[in-house]
Amino acid sequence: MTNATTKTILDNGLTVVMKEMHHAPVATFMVWYRVGSRNEKPGNTGAAHWVEHMMFKGTPTIPAGEHDRTVAREGGRFNAFTWLDFTAYYETLPSDRIELGLHMESDRMINAIMHRDEIESERTVIISERNMYENQPLFHLREELSAAAFRVHPYHHETIGDAADLATMTRDDLYGFYRRHYAPNNAIAVAVGDFDSAEMLRKIEHYFGDLQPSQPPDPITRTEPPQKGERRVTVKGPGNTAYLIAAYKAPAATDPDYYALAVLNSAFAGGGSLGFFGSSTTNKSSRLYKALVNSELAAGVSAGATPTIDPYLYTITTVARPDRTLAEVEAALDAEIARLSMEPITQAELDKAHKRARVEFIMSGESITNQAQLLGMSEVVAGDYTWYETALERVGAVTLADIERVRDRYLRSDQRTIGRYVPQNGAV
Repeated sequence: MTNATTKTILDNGLTVVMKEMHHAPVATFMVWYRVGSRNEKPGNTGAAHWVEHMMFKGTPTIPAGEHDRTVAREGGRFNAFTWLDFTAYYETLPSDRIELGLHMESDRMINAIMHRDEIESERTVIISERNMYENQPLFHLREELSAAAFRVHPYHHETIGDAADLATMTRDDLYGFYRRHYAPNNAIAVAVGDFDSAEMLRKIEHYFGDLQPSQPPDPITRTEPPQKGERRVTVKGPGNTAYLIAAYKAPAATDPDYYALAVLNSAFAGGGSLGFFGSSTTNKSSRLYKALVNSELAAGVSAGATPTIDPYLYTITTVARPDRTLAEVEAALDAEIARLSMEPITQAELDKAHKRARVEFIMSGESITNQAQLLGMSEVVAGDYTWYETALERVGAVTLADIERVRDRYLRSDQRTIGRYVPQNGAV
């Protein structure tokens, strides 16, 4: 890591985060909007994702398809994604052509057209996308599990949206959502790569500085009430594979407990240690893998907590073997959770988790695009890009006492939701 990251807030409220990296003549420019499915209400679920699709349908100055052709012509790549807390867009281009990304992102921040016929055409695409997900057992299970785990908070629905809302939302609904949330004061511009920061800031000010801020979106006030006991859902459907998910209430990214829970997960389940790093190491030596997979109860198991603005979930997902029942898998999982109290994580296991975190930290930031994504995500969910840049320091400060504290606080049966997917011809 270098210390070249800077943060500036323009007069119109746009947050600008820049990091110089001169090892290759390439740059990434991203715009992150502080809007995701968390900002949706019943009746417009799926709006954030749908608006993301519409942002590629053109403006008066950049017709539909021209954005794609321009980036491809310059040898670059682009993408966009929507999730619980954010929507983000990026272009990665040769550094002497990155200004194209600034131009295109500033244009569609305020000039998206959203023709009614394009809205209707995209409605078909998005409904088909949801139908595709509905062919996946884990989508069904996670959707039902989230709805059970969150009774009040908008984390209760999937980013794709509810089928009823996708069928009824209008052009006015979507355009109004766009106008409320797509504005400089609700956005973060992230530039990473081979450029001079002072010059890049001047360019960003040129393209974005005159854009007018909007009325700040309504804050999320529907706080999830305390859970008062274990919740359970069972989904039946086609297929031959049974799944079990145990989802425990987990802290928000800014809670000091988040790092301790992430390290506990690394020591207990292996894999990604902070939720947003790519899982670059195997979990085959972890306690959880040995108890469930090596014992031939499960074909696979994974676990993790994702960084979010509000408290979310720590999930353990297990794929049952065809010849074993979900009751057997759950009993083994419960026994291994209980073992964490009877045989706590050792110093050797903690040391290994710290080493894994360092490897994953380095590998997660190898490309400039990944660096931009990690800085932008940190700025959105934690309000500070240094949440990522100080991650290793905070992980390294986690002690055995911290791990035992979060184990007792979060890995409680009365704070979890159990989801079971039972194939129609499979084991129960």
